[in-house]
Amino acid sequence: MGCFGSGQDGELRPGLPWPSPRFDMGGEGMVIDRLTSLVWTRSANPLGFPLPWDEALAAVARWNRRAHLGRNDWRLPNRAELRSLVCHGSRRPALPPGHPFAEVFQGWVWTSTTAAIAPGHAWRVHLEGGRTFYGRKSDEAIVWPVAGQGLVLPRTGQALCFDSAGREISCLGTGQDGESQCGASWPTPRFAEIPDGVLDRLTGLVWRRSADTSGGPVDFAGALAAAARLHERTGQMWRLPSITELDSLTDCSRHSPALTLGHPFTDVRDAYWSSTGSGFDPSWAFCLYIDKGAVGVGHKSRPEFFAWAVRGPVEEWATGHGRDVP
Repeated sequence: MGCFGSGQDGELRPGLPWPSPRFDMGGEGMVIDRLTSLVWTRSANPLGFPLPWDEALAAVARWNRRAHLGRNDWRLPNRAELRSLVCHGSRRPALPPGHPFAEVFQGWVWTSTTAAIAPGHAWRVHLEGGRTFYGRKSDEAIVWPVAGQGLVLPRTGQALCFDSAGREISCLGTGQDGESQCGASWPTPRFAEIPDGVLDRLTGLVWRRSADTSGGPVDFAGALAAAARLHERTGQMWRLPSITELDSLTDCSRHSPALTLGHPFTDVRDAYWSSTGSGFDPSWAFCLYIDKGAVGVGHKSRPEFFAWAVRGPVEEWATGHGRDVP
């Protein structure tokens, strides 16, 4: 279908524009992501086999001890870093078109981020279609290390470390997300209430204070329509968020909901539609299970999820003005 007037991600394309080309070769065996400034191994499966989570962390530590590819700052990527590679319009693999990566395993890839709802589990990204769910740390998944630092991506919110049994442990030397805490720091407070919504001071997005724009579970078309009605009623540029915008709310230190402690939102539900269709199957769209923080998909025809409207980002976040950025 044509995008015009649909209110979908493909029409509005919110967020930072991707550089062209997105990736540069960064020396032997390495790729630089020009969007995030992160450095990835060109092989998306450099060890050649899956590992349990604790062994994955140990393998990356060994890389650093021997300065693999001339670097000693390799780490298992956190949830935000690995998800930054996902192209939701692509499939098999769900990576940007023309990417330079080799040996891409179209299955689960580990992150260094523990699932707050089940600390014996860690977040994984499925590179076949782009979903993000947690798996037991004793299970096996692919290891794709990252290096370098960038401030485009925010921190995940995780500040504690846990072993494979889910017990809290000291972070020192673990290589976990709770130790490295890579990414841009969150402002304090994270959210500010304004007359018509809640400003996220990290992203500049404005969210409805009531997190139930649809007034109940709806199908995908119903979620888009609920945001469109709000736009028509208020004259403000309310819309259904992309999955990247929706996931930006996730605080990986929290669950039920996975929102920052002390957030000002009301009527928070378990799961929400995004405006982002699935590149794997266009009859599905991405959703955020905000009770857990998981990114999944739902069939567009099924009234299973809620709508939560967003607008912006507002220039106030960057320049001191409060107008919507076109």
